[in-house]
Amino acid sequence: MALNVKAGEVRGRQLLLVIGVSVGIILIAAVTQTSAGSYPMTWGQAWAALTDPKIWAQPAAMLRLIFGESFAQARGLREANPLSTTTLIVWNVRLPRVLVGLMVGMNLSISGSIFQAVTRNELASPYLLGVSSGAGLSVLLVLVIFPAWTPLLPLIAMAGGGLAFLIVYLIAWNRGASGVRLVLAGVIVSAIAGSLQTAIFFLARDISVVQNAMAWTAGSLTGADWRQVRMIAPWTLICAVLSLAATRNLDLLLLGDATARSLGMRVERVRFLLATVAILAAGSSVAVAGLVGFVGLIVPHVVRGLVGTAHRGLLIGCIFAGPALMVSADAFARLALNPVQFPVGIVTGLLGGMFFLYLMRRRREIGKP
Repeated sequence: MALNVKAGEVRGRQLLLVIGVSVGIILIAAVTQTSAGSYPMTWGQAWAALTDPKIWAQPAAMLRLIFGESFAQARGLREANPLSTTTLIVWNVRLPRVLVGLMVGMNLSISGSIFQAVTRNELASPYLLGVSSGAGLSVLLVLVIFPAWTPLLPLIAMAGGGLAFLIVYLIAWNRGASGVRLVLAGVIVSAIAGSLQTAIFFLARDISVVQNAMAWTAGSLTGADWRQVRMIAPWTLICAVLSLAATRNLDLLLLGDATARSLGMRVERVRFLLATVAILAAGSSVAVAGLVGFVGLIVPHVVRGLVGTAHRGLLIGCIFAGPALMVSADAFARLALNPVQFPVGIVTGLLGGMFFLYLMRRRREIGKP
């Protein structure tokens, strides 16, 4: 279904509301995440650990935590005072998981917004267009068969996602590629990639590798640490800056190719470059969190309904709302059945299914010729 492009101005009050509510959800979920777990602590203790002067007053301690022990030893960094157990748990285990969740939610939301503009289809998302599945297949190959390539996971995931999107575009092309055909082609590619992922499991000889890979394919932040933060942070910054710089082009694409060309846009080049940004955002997320579905579909829809279709407000809203959804979903996945944890992708999958049901009931023209 094509996107409605009538609402052109950013609704300022609604955007501020989205930002305010999102920040509130992020703070509550983050404090809950850092305080709850097998080593319980109060919110006050968690806050004291986050603001521990032994870290903030010691650059060596901060760098040791963020960049790892080998980095610190190579540069002769030493801590003047040892850190408490509470501080170590918050900074080494719980805070990195929150940060990874923030950036994954941001990247998937940005990716979904761009794909929906590029395809002019409100059902488009990195998950439905096969990008996440392609990236997931390439990462799974590394985890199970080529573990020595693990440091290159973000680049490999992006390459896999890009190849998957290229295949989707070729399948959908018929004197052009309509939004519906792209979604259908994405379902085909996702199904094939999913079957290949299952086949890869049988090539693994270590049962622990299979278990970790299965959790990863479900989308999980369990075990996220500063290494994952370092992997995704540069790509998050790059994709956020590039997407915000391209808001005018995204708005023009919603007007249709003919109108965009009449206004001087090189449509195919711009579409390719914007799709590349979306693939980078989705691929980096898959590399650290696995196949987390539907975030790139749900968040742009909700934000668009509140702030309008102008991409300046839409992307700013997604930058805040995406992390809010991801961090709160991960908090639920981690703590709802404590001490049992289940992948956050299960929570977002349930939300995505209910959201699709809502769309079908609310917008009955979806799927009609």
